[in-house]
Order: sequence, then C-alpha cells, then structure tokens
Amino acid sequence: MTEQVKDNVIFDVKDFNLYYGSNHALHNINMQIYKNAITALIGPSGCGKSTFIKTLNRMNDLIPSVRLEGSIKYKGQEIVNSDINVYDLRKEVGMVFQKPNPFPMSIYDNIAYGPRTHGIKNKSVLNEIVEKSLTDAAIFDELKDRLKDSALSLSGGQQQRLCIARALAVKPDVLLMDEPTSALDPISTSKIEELVLKLKEEYTIVIVTHNMQQAVRISDTTAFFLLGDLIECDKTDTIFSEPKDKRTEDYITGRFG
Repeated sequence: MTEQVKDNVIFDVKDFNLYYGSNHALHNINMQIYKNAITALIGPSGCGKSTFIKTLNRMNDLIPSVRLEGSIKYKGQEIVNSDINVYDLRKEVGMVFQKPNPFPMSIYDNIAYGPRTHGIKNKSVLNEIVEKSLTDAAIFDELKDRLKDSALSLSGGQQQRLCIARALAVKPDVLLMDEPTSALDPISTSKIEELVLKLKEEYTIVIVTHNMQQAVRISDTTAFFLLGDLIECDKTDTIFSEPKDKRTEDYITGRFG
C-alpha cells in the first residue's frame, strides 16, 4: 500500500454503490478524503453514514449479504472487490466505535493487544508503544499508575480515549470514528474533540457525527448524506454558510432530521 498519494487524496471514491441483499443502501457515492484532515459525515439516522465509513476498512465484509460496486481507492490501490489483504488494510485504517468497547483485560493489555497480534513480543518495545499510544490519546497521565487495573474500571470518557489509544497502537494512517462522543457527557466530549484536532497532525480522520456543532468545531470537510445519497461534500465552512443544495440547508437549519 505504498502507491503515490495524488494531491493529498488518501481515499478516492467513484460511483460507489452498496447493497444489503436487495436493499440498495448507498447510491453512486463520489467523494475524496484528504490526508491529515478531518472529514465529518453528517445526516439523519439511517442515511448511510455508518455504512459508508465501514466500507473504508472493509468492515462491511462481516455482513453476509453485502455487495459492493464501483471504486474506492486507498492510497491509489483499489479496495473494492479486490484481493487486497483486509488485515493489512485494517491495520492502516483503524476504527473507533460509538460505544466504548474496551477488552475485559488490563489497561496495558488493551493497548498491547494489537501490536502482539502483529508479532511484537519484546517487553520494552511494548512498553514504549503503550506509553506513546496513551500519550497520543491524551490519557497517559491519568492512567500511568493504573496500567494493571481493568480497563472496565474506567469512566466512559476514559474508556473511549483508551479505545482511541488502542487503535493508535498499531500505527494506522487513518482513524475512522463512528459517533465516538454520542455516549459521553459534555466534558468528555470536549476532551475527545481536543484530542481529534491534535491527532490530525499525524493521522487522517473520518468522523460520523449527529452533532452538527461538533462538525463545525472540528472538521475541515463535511459530507451530508440523506437516504443513501451523498447530497453535498465541501469545505465545512462552505457547507454550513453557503450550502448548494436546498436539502442540506433544510437539514442544517433544523427543518428536518
């Protein structure tokens, strides 16, 4: 996965369709996702945001009836209906889910889990990875004396930052975040948003959010999905100040959704 990234485009999506059996869930999606930027996906429930984000690391492969058409190129390499190694892809394109889902093991072992599955056994190397990942997720100082404690003993906000650290531990290039703050209180949400803004220096981030203010606060680009269609994708400032499509304007002004 080392082909030249053209014009800072990390994902190039062309004429992409997704079906669950006979249900046509995503219709002819065309968009580009840029390196070291935050792309927010907005739209009402059931409009295809989460379905789309899961195609970017082929998580939808886990659904038996799913069928993909069209093209998604990651760093210039086709990932739709190709013989790409999905484990390698998911190592480079990590995912953080809506509800924190720490493993029922120690804080340390949660972070070390991914590197160990990729063959890293050296204790001092693992120690470095754990410290760096927790530091990058802005939670090392809170947890450095509790690494042997169960991850399940943490608060919801801490668990979500731990899950972000766990995703970072395998050194991805891209972080997919599916409504990562929807289950959190406002203070924890604010910490995650600060963290995401810092992470874009090193990572490309795609975030699904129901919170339009969050999209305004943190994203560079916003894509508006509705009923499986990508209605509009542009710079966030443009989407929220001068939307080109009446449906986008109706959604962001609260007329529906």
